[in-house]
Amino acid sequence: MIIAAGRGSRIEDICDSKPLLKLNGIPLIEHVILSVMETGITEFYIVTGFRGDKIKKRLIDFSGKHPVSIKFINNSQWERGNGVSVCSADKIINEQFILLMSDHIFDPDILKELILDGIKGDEIKLAVDKKIVDNSFVDLDDVTRVYEKDGKIVNIGKSLNRYNCFDTGMFFCSPIIFDALKDSISDGDESLSGGIRDLAFKNKALIFDIGDKFWLDIDDENSFSKARKFNFDKN
Repeated sequence: MIIAAGRGSRIEDICDSKPLLKLNGIPLIEHVILSVMETGITEFYIVTGFRGDKIKKRLIDFSGKHPVSIKFINNSQWERGNGVSVCSADKIINEQFILLMSDHIFDPDILKELILDGIKGDEIKLAVDKKIVDNSFVDLDDVTRVYEKDGKIVNIGKSLNRYNCFDTGMFFCSPIIFDALKDSISDGDESLSGGIRDLAFKNKALIFDIGDKFWLDIDDENSFSKARKFNFDKN
């Protein structure tokens, strides 16, 4: 499942739909899909919201040229937190799945290794970056921070003072994520991190260390500029 529902206001001066922002001639969301396809996955759910019709039209054309199945889930409440977007797949996805963001590009080997590492039963696993010092690809003012201990998430959020890794936006999930998000949303926290904190409290949220592999959250013009300088030969 790929979340592509938000407005992306910090980058709308150069593109009116961030998932369709072209990087080396390819929309960001297609970069994500192509990276996922390298793992052998060919079935996708795309959660849309802001300018959803435009994204849907582009990906229908994409699916006509590639061996993939793409289904769309409309989040009419896309202006709310990203946890609401994830919850829109409740009752639709009832098995283990990969959860990704449409504006995060990454080395496909991260996803391959995350899948091989696997999950057991009702838990989730988040791919994390432990390079918290002098990481030029991370925006410290925007990145979601994670504090982990013994391979389990203890806390997660953008404002953590105590942290030892970063959230890369790549998750291996069981359907338990939906119940956790519904509980978090009912308590007033509509973020995806809110649901992860709920699972962390129950010892159901694990981490996977990506090592030195590349990932980048393209959230503004500065991060887009960094992405344009990266070598995409592998993709």
